[in-house]
Amino acid sequence: MANGIPHSNHKLKRRDMNNQYVVGMGEVLFDLLPAGAALGGAPANFAYHARQLGLRSCVVSALGDDDLGRLAQQLLADKGLEVSLQIVPFPTGTVEVSLDAEGVPSYQIFEGVAWDNIAFTPSLKELARDTVAFCFGSLAQRSDVSRRTINRFLEEMPVESCKIFDINLRQHFYSAGVIESSLRACNILKINDEELEIVSHLFQLKGSIAERCRQLAEHFSIKIVVLTCGIQGSYVFTAGDESFLPTPCVEVADTVGAGDSFTAAFVASFLCGRDIHFAHRLAVDVSAFVCTQHGAMPILPAKIRTCLK
Repeated sequence: MANGIPHSNHKLKRRDMNNQYVVGMGEVLFDLLPAGAALGGAPANFAYHARQLGLRSCVVSALGDDDLGRLAQQLLADKGLEVSLQIVPFPTGTVEVSLDAEGVPSYQIFEGVAWDNIAFTPSLKELARDTVAFCFGSLAQRSDVSRRTINRFLEEMPVESCKIFDINLRQHFYSAGVIESSLRACNILKINDEELEIVSHLFQLKGSIAERCRQLAEHFSIKIVVLTCGIQGSYVFTAGDESFLPTPCVEVADTVGAGDSFTAAFVASFLCGRDIHFAHRLAVDVSAFVCTQHGAMPILPAKIRTCLK
């Protein structure tokens, strides 16, 4: 153990994509935007954009037996997504989203909702064993039920699959223990600059942002750390390489879902055999486009959707 951070061991390599799933598990909900309700939640956003880039993706979550739950099922089907959705006796999740003058969102996330109650089932065990990449966050681990399911899914996956911790620290819905266990479990970390400050405080990380990202990678044996810094640009760190790209100047409609699309594009590129520089460029381009659109799930331009084929 160094700097209070435990070690873990992971291998990571590109996988044969035949009959393999890219899975997003956690919150499926409706963002209550100023312009109206829009289907969202990081796992659905991630899976949707991974599918647009040619991967076989699946959304795992829970919905209520209510009008919003039925609408979510229909919208996900309309987008061509494969799903594993449990219907539970809790309301479908909603989030009140407000946007500032630059289109940057803030969230009021309601508790006691369906996605807090995702159970681990035999079908999820089977799915885990066919999963090449799994994206999970901290928000969906605020409840014991969904947290246990995420951890069981990680345990059942092939050892060399991509396990992406897209940390999403919202309101008070996180703890040092959840963050620590998730960092141990992942081999790709996606984090933003504000989240890095919180994590640095929790684990006594020191130095520049690059030095702190490399400390996380070293102490948790994380193979790839992706750091986004808003308009200041983004970084990708590996043991032997580093990439920085500025954030494109675009006319922003809103930034809802931009980070999820970034993660999806980066992971899709990596799984398709591209190096981190190509993957980083595609992730930046995809997230910049999403920022120009309203909502988290716009249709990507054809030249982007086909660039990995």
